[in-house]
Amino acid sequence: MENHISIPYTTQHVSDITDPAVLTLIQIVRATLAQSYSPYSKFKVAASAELSSGEIVSGSNQENAAFPSCLCAEQITLASALAQYPSKAVRRLIVTTSSEQETPAAPCGNCRQVISEIEYRQDSPLELMLLSDTLLITISSASSLLPMGFDRGYF
Repeated sequence: MENHISIPYTTQHVSDITDPAVLTLIQIVRATLAQSYSPYSKFKVAASAELSSGEIVSGSNQENAAFPSCLCAEQITLASALAQYPSKAVRRLIVTTSSEQETPAAPCGNCRQVISEIEYRQDSPLELMLLSDTLLITISSASSLLPMGFDRGYF
């Protein structure tokens, strides 16, 4: 028997966005791209997390000549948010790249696991927003990007 997994998401052209909170996140995450240290890949990534209290925490990717030692923007942002505001839930995470592709880039598998763990940890959905120059993809629960993911149910 063949089965399929689908991921529900919405798309919106950036020019059509009117929600002030989303526009603020877009502005902040795009500005954060300048903080990326990516001399090897030349692929800048930035992320901003909006917490349940309204605070916004941002980060960018930080590369290293010893490639496995690189840090992804999503992980830097989420770790910073949890360290600075341990009692606040992460409501949404927006991610953007320096890529000029119309379709936004999605987090790597490692980041998908980390983001899913945040949802499990806070026991509430984390909205994931993927941003290109012209398009915003919104996924209401980041864990849907990691179907059949490894979670606390295995322990």
